[in-house]
Amino acid sequence: MRILICADIEGVAGVTHPDQTREGHSEYERARRWMTREVNAAIRGAFDGGAVELLAADAHGGYRNLLADELDPRARLVSGKPRPLGMMGGLAAGFDGVMLVGFHARAGTRGVLAHTINSSAFARVWLNGRELGEAGLYGALAGELGAPVVFASGDDVFIAETRPLFPRAVFVETKQAMGRHAAVSLSPQAACEAIEAGARRAMAAAVRAEPLRLATPVSARLRTQTPAHADLFCQWPALARIDGDTLEFSAASAEHAVRMFNCLSAMAMTLR
Repeated sequence: MRILICADIEGVAGVTHPDQTREGHSEYERARRWMTREVNAAIRGAFDGGAVELLAADAHGGYRNLLADELDPRARLVSGKPRPLGMMGGLAAGFDGVMLVGFHARAGTRGVLAHTINSSAFARVWLNGRELGEAGLYGALAGELGAPVVFASGDDVFIAETRPLFPRAVFVETKQAMGRHAAVSLSPQAACEAIEAGARRAMAAAVRAEPLRLATPVSARLRTQTPAHADLFCQWPALARIDGDTLEFSAASAEHAVRMFNCLSAMAMTLR
């Protein structure tokens, strides 16, 4: 099987504060090393479970977090942005399954560092009436390309909201949320051991996993963090304003919806 690992940082064991996720802060360098080690654990488990090719897609912030010189050399690295398919960069080449490492809960929940795409822009996001976070949005994108989510790791809030979307996936809990900036966490070593074992199990169960597919065209709705964001986003003629902070648009596919959200996220930077 050909597997793509999509790696974020907020769900990594030991990560609880924004300073650990942002370049330029002293704690970030340690956190990105933990992130790289969790990805390596998933790589080991996937190959032990029968993977024949593996791509690791850096999917946090500027997509330049994973330490290339510490990555398992059996995997290839996708890094940098902007790029086609965003967090799932590289998936268009054709893969049999996706593993989500270090993921977090959607915006508006009590998960550690919970947000959806851009914490300063989006308060809530729905596709076809179902509220989704990044795992759901990108899981639907992957599903359109025939790749099911077979494994995911993160905190307990993330797992509780995501398991119904991917009921046949293997989940590994790296920490239990005590609040937005607090958690009871596994040690980095214990988390890596659990992720490696979970990724190995996921390979055995992958044949039963089914891609998440949404009916098309996709009806998308978003609630912005402020009316000012809605003012800005509605400069795009494709968006219709429902009220002060709620917008709607139609997309030909989940991929197109995600690409629109990413474009709006980039636009939001002008308000900072």
